[in-house]
Amino acid sequence: MAATRRRGEELERAILDAVWLELSTVGYANLTMESVAHRAGTSKPVLYRRWSNRVVLVLAALRDQVTPLGQDLPDTGELRGDLLALLNRAATRYREFDHDLLQGLIGEFPHLQTEIFEIAPAAVETLLARAVARGEIAAAPVTQRVARLPLDLVRHELVITHEPVPDHVLAEIVDDIFLPLIRARRDAHNRMKK
Repeated sequence: MAATRRRGEELERAILDAVWLELSTVGYANLTMESVAHRAGTSKPVLYRRWSNRVVLVLAALRDQVTPLGQDLPDTGELRGDLLALLNRAATRYREFDHDLLQGLIGEFPHLQTEIFEIAPAAVETLLARAVARGEIAAAPVTQRVARLPLDLVRHELVITHEPVPDHVLAEIVDDIFLPLIRARRDAHNRMKK
């Protein structure tokens, strides 16, 4: 009896599962398209038809395994609480990933797709919009760089220290950096409108 050829979701499931097994077995640095193809019982050309390189393949596996940061955003009833909850979730998520994986992805930064970096600003912009709707802050335009800043700082802490980000550091990012920046931008925007 001839083996049936896997296609579609069944094949993709086998490949993404193989990526996770490879990551846990050999780490990101030693993961290759060939090793994933072998573990998944397929060929490299099949992988390359779906994913252009190792980074894109690993990111697809990450998306498959992990709930997106921007999904089910916290709603504590105040901007500060929402931001702290989001940063805590991000710090916890980054801790769950092997340091080798984070360093490897960062090392291949030029190959990362830009939409990956749009998740953080969109999440923060949603939290800011909620705060505006509650009357907690005045509406003011926020650039992608500003919206990305809190999560960029959390990622920086993890990459530099190789340690979990303590709660007091998350509070500093929110209280001493991000909220004052948002207030200053709002004040500058209001002055320009006058």
